[in-house]
Amino acid sequence: MQHGKYRFIVGFLAAPLAIYILFVIWPFIQSIYYSFTDWSGLSPEFKMVGFANFTRMLDDEVFWKSFQHSVMFVVLLPLVTLTLALFFAFMLNVGGRRRKNAVIAGVRGSSFYKVVYFFPQVLSIAIVALLFQFAYNPNSGAINSALKAVGSALRWLGFDVEMVQPNWLGDPDLALWCVFAVLVWCSVGFFVVLFSAGMASIPKDYYEAALLDGANRITTFFRITLPLLWDTVQSGWAYMGILALGAESFAVVQIMTVGPSGGGPDYSTTILPLYVYQKAFRDGQAAYATTIGVALLIVTLLFVAVVMRLGRRERLEY
Repeated sequence: MQHGKYRFIVGFLAAPLAIYILFVIWPFIQSIYYSFTDWSGLSPEFKMVGFANFTRMLDDEVFWKSFQHSVMFVVLLPLVTLTLALFFAFMLNVGGRRRKNAVIAGVRGSSFYKVVYFFPQVLSIAIVALLFQFAYNPNSGAINSALKAVGSALRWLGFDVEMVQPNWLGDPDLALWCVFAVLVWCSVGFFVVLFSAGMASIPKDYYEAALLDGANRITTFFRITLPLLWDTVQSGWAYMGILALGAESFAVVQIMTVGPSGGGPDYSTTILPLYVYQKAFRDGQAAYATTIGVALLIVTLLFVAVVMRLGRRERLEY
């Protein structure tokens, strides 16, 4: 009987596992192999060069800039996004005033707010990037137009002010933070809905007992909500870190920023996925691009390992 059970399980797992090895594991192995060659990406001929690509990468100033930007994204993007999502979800589910027949409740109109927060998720990331590219335009963009209108109103009221109108995406000191803000805006809604679903499943008796004992909203969040949602938060942290190192951040940077293929000005917004793309498809240096891709793989694995290790704690059941 046990032998037949295992044969049944293996039969179901064989096809998915074979597909995963073919389309996920095998490309990784190929990338590691090509990183030791001088392959251009077009010619079928190439030769082994050993660790020359890795030596070049360690001496590449642009690589270290993109590495620094990616590390900043992988540290700050999950922190800011998940913090905002937890705050909004808590307010939508628990943070409202007490009402009749309900000791705890969300703010009024919470269902409408959930739709508003989730709205960016139904838009293509390319559309989001284009919309914000227009909004950040220094001459006719919505942000600078609003600043200009505020300055005009203040001067009309008698205040001697001159509103600054930054060149958002053209300033090396601002461009990366503009991209960061877009990634937060288009990601936070998903986690608001995710955390709201998790909070809705927490028994309300816990909150009622805590409030009867004199606990305030902050105490209930840190003593009840966060511990019971910890597994979801940990998974969200890993997901956001991978997103920060993956296709979504690449698309936003490439579409929004200046330069032949994005990443400007002066490489101030270049991140590792974009640098891999530039070297592979713009410069025809596929072998060097795979070398950078190997470094990106290592960073991603280290990040997930650290998150899982630091986030390990006793599982709470309810």
